[in-house]
Amino acid sequence: MGESEKNRLTAWHLELRAAHRRLREALRLARESLRTGDTTSARADLLLYCKGFCAALDGHHVREDVGLFPELSQRHPSLRPTIAKLQQDHELIAMLLGRLDQAIASHATPSALAMHLDGLSAIMESHFQYEERQLLGVLATLDLDADPPDLLGPL
Repeated sequence: MGESEKNRLTAWHLELRAAHRRLREALRLARESLRTGDTTSARADLLLYCKGFCAALDGHHVREDVGLFPELSQRHPSLRPTIAKLQQDHELIAMLLGRLDQAIASHATPSALAMHLDGLSAIMESHFQYEERQLLGVLATLDLDADPPDLLGPL
């Protein structure tokens, strides 16, 4: 097997980890925006960073649900219960993102917004760790001819 073929075979587990790293960084920036000073400034930063983070996280999960997970389910039927749990997590995270969006729209205080981000962070981190434990081994050997943004979102 040539080096380019080996790289293609190992790309999916690396892409998933990279997507998770970028989402963690986006969350860090959203949290940092709450600590930057006055409420007006914090709200402007939050709108920029948090809306971007929320869109990226939601987009990542939607792409997994319609792209990556059907492929994995078809190729590895034993993963179907794991994928069902991950999709359940996606629904919970989408609900939390909706609540955060409502809090932003209703001009919640920075401390209230931070509580939303803390809750979202806890669920997101648990989800990412579980997903990586369950899927990285399979993804390391996945021979799939697709672009990462099609299956993992445009991160």
